[in-house]
Amino acid sequence: MSGGILKGMRVVEGSAFVAVPLAGMTLAQMGADVIRFDRLEGGLDAGRWPVTASGQSLFWAGLNKGKRSIAIDMKDPRGREIITEIITAPGDDAGLFLTNLRVKGWMDHATLSARRPDLCMVTLLGDRHGRPAVDYTVNPAVGFPAATGPEGSADPVCHVLPAWDCIAGNMVVSALLAAERHRLRTGQGQEAVLTLKDVAAAMLGNLGIIGEVAVNGVDRPKAGNALYGAYGQDFLCRDGRRVMVIGLTDRQWAGLVKVTGTAEAMAALGRDLKLDLADEGARWKARARITEILAPWFAVRRVDDFAADFDAAGVTWSVFRSFAQALAEDPDLSTRNPVFSEIDQPGIGRYLVPGSPLGFSALPREAPVRAPRLGEHTEEILADVARLPSHAIAALFDAGIVAEPNTPRRLAS
Repeated sequence: MSGGILKGMRVVEGSAFVAVPLAGMTLAQMGADVIRFDRLEGGLDAGRWPVTASGQSLFWAGLNKGKRSIAIDMKDPRGREIITEIITAPGDDAGLFLTNLRVKGWMDHATLSARRPDLCMVTLLGDRHGRPAVDYTVNPAVGFPAATGPEGSADPVCHVLPAWDCIAGNMVVSALLAAERHRLRTGQGQEAVLTLKDVAAAMLGNLGIIGEVAVNGVDRPKAGNALYGAYGQDFLCRDGRRVMVIGLTDRQWAGLVKVTGTAEAMAALGRDLKLDLADEGARWKARARITEILAPWFAVRRVDDFAADFDAAGVTWSVFRSFAQALAEDPDLSTRNPVFSEIDQPGIGRYLVPGSPLGFSALPREAPVRAPRLGEHTEEILADVARLPSHAIAALFDAGIVAEPNTPRRLAS
């Protein structure tokens, strides 16, 4: 659908919610022709919040940009057969399938690869035992809510960002491209399987947290907004605004100390505690005392009083904002950032949407493409991909097996 780096690649997606739709959208925004199939009434995420006043899902529109959509009755044997034909359609750049809705005996690798042996399929599951999972169940299971929230609090805090879904979605992209590369080299197809819980569990180890427990015997406590293992803290300013400042690296720490004029106080603190505050771990140990020194400096200043000095000194910092404030104040969340464009989304209206954050030096940046209406491309997919003649397509519409927007629905007999 575009001239991106993956132009010519065709990917079929059978999915719901965040991770796999994100993967399909990521591929579409790099130029792949991504075909999403859904039930006639829409998939499990067709009405996922946030929604507009008229009930249109902003969530669905956000995660399906640039795709083609076919609406089909998957309870009908002919509907399932058509989906199978679309997934296994011929072509060197086709035979690529993503799903988190695997159905054994139909929408699984063993069945589909019997039709196309070189099929590359990526399947996302909940956990390795086959149980369902979402970010809000995986996150508590691996321990992050117990370490999130105000210092001293006993209540777990589930993060509003579906981090594991976001990471898993991009791992699905990586898995598909790796499997496709293997097919290019060997001619062999395969299924790549990952689970949402394994993604979280692996990151628990990758970030050193498993080692922290197993080797150091430490179950990490809550630390509020402090940056674990170094120095980072939020401060309330005179104008009522709150900022986050970071002293992770030597340069970040030096810039913060220089602009706040606290070099002597920090040197004295280090001598008092017998700590070298040039070491990030020492700054973590001394974080409460460091905050005592810095807090009065911020308390008597407005953000505008020090913002320019912070930027000039290369201090790593940010103002805390709500989503609405970020959209109103941050030029990176506007059309001044080439990632963003305003587009018209049918049923919703005109608003700001992102394209791909990736920029490739050999290709121009692609503007975002709106999400399709449910079933918007049904007829063209049946003709171009399933290779059905016009009379067969008309019969499918007449029988109510497939639909496009505003197609009259067949009444149940």
